[in-house]
Amino acid sequence: MAKKKAKKATRKSKDMLLVGSKTKEALKGKNYNVSSDALDALNEHVYWLIEQAQKRCGANGRKTIRPYDILA
Repeated sequence: MAKKKAKKATRKSKDMLLVGSKTKEALKGKNYNVSSDALDALNEHVYWLIEQAQKRCGANGRKTIRPYDILA
């Protein structure tokens, strides 16, 4: 049992950046269900977007992340 807890804790090393109830509400829309791990996947994608924006910003010699760094 202890091994399962340790394994689960390492999987969830990143803080949740999304508001769960609001995100699920947006994902459901009309006639859609949301799986239990959908928020985790979306949260991982948000972290990836942030990382890409940081790289783009740094590559352009800036320290301020701008909207086009995220949307590019």
